[in-house]
Amino acid sequence: MKKVLALLLLSSLAAPALADECALTIEGNDAMQFNQQAMSVPATCKEVTVTLNHTGKLPVANMGHNWVLANTADYQAVATAGMSAGADHDYLPKDDARILAHTKLVGGGESTSVTFKTEGLAGKDLTFFCSFPGHFAMMKGTFKVG
Repeated sequence: MKKVLALLLLSSLAAPALADECALTIEGNDAMQFNQQAMSVPATCKEVTVTLNHTGKLPVANMGHNWVLANTADYQAVATAGMSAGADHDYLPKDDARILAHTKLVGGGESTSVTFKTEGLAGKDLTFFCSFPGHFAMMKGTFKVG
């Protein structure tokens, strides 16, 4: 009986650990920097939650950040198109299929999250970036599934 209880206890502790590898956190600051240039999740993650914490103090209108995922071949075109979309659309072109996932824009001290499915993303060349005008060249990195 003790072995069964110990096994149950160990299996209940393992479940949260597996779930955590499918939840990622990244920080953006007032110096237009993410604290990571690469993010990855194992292929076992069917969906991923990315949380963006804006660690700066400036408001969204001056130094807003978001987290956007696109194929590397598309990211610059998406970011450029987003500039004309404006802040009301988080500087992202509306209904653009090249955008695989994104958060809303947040200002200093705020956080936001996005959850998305990973189906079809394993092995792809993906880039995450901030679409706020002028940020995407500096605030970007690679994202891998698998």
